[in-house]
Amino acid sequence: MLRPSSTDARLRDTAMNLKSTLAIAAALCLGATVAAAQTAAAKPAAKPAATKKAAPAAAPLPAADAEQLAAAERAHTGEYQCEFSQSIDVSMNPKANGYLDVKHNKQVWTMKPVVSSTGAVRLEDVKGQTLLLQIANKSMLMDTKAGRRVVDGCIHEKQKESAAAVAAAAAK
Repeated sequence: MLRPSSTDARLRDTAMNLKSTLAIAAALCLGATVAAAQTAAAKPAAKPAATKKAAPAAAPLPAADAEQLAAAERAHTGEYQCEFSQSIDVSMNPKANGYLDVKHNKQVWTMKPVVSSTGAVRLEDVKGQTLLLQIANKSMLMDTKAGRRVVDGCIHEKQKESAAAVAAAAAK
């Protein structure tokens, strides 16, 4: 009785593996074709181009009370030099007394000034997105929604003077 050689068994196994591989590849191709057809059928027809609507007018800001007006006077207005050669600019809002505008890059935020119990001045975005914190020696602009600093180490000319006075007093 003749026994099949081990080479014949290996060839038979290789042929079976090749058939299995081809069957799997064919099934994958068929599945991908069906999925592509379903995706194409699921896409809605193109809509006509929508006309742009005018942005709604911003709601008027509430009138500032005496505390807010005093806080606005304490806020440092003008340009601040910040880390990484960035800058911010703080100016009085021309349309609403007691509010300030903070500009960084191409963004402008309208801020309400608030004096904290520690004496720091917080400029709070009226839309609740950002916050500019002014302390004696520096300021930072924060994105309160994302919980991160937008720009830090911002120093106004008055803050430079304050830091120099503190350094001089410490040297004595």
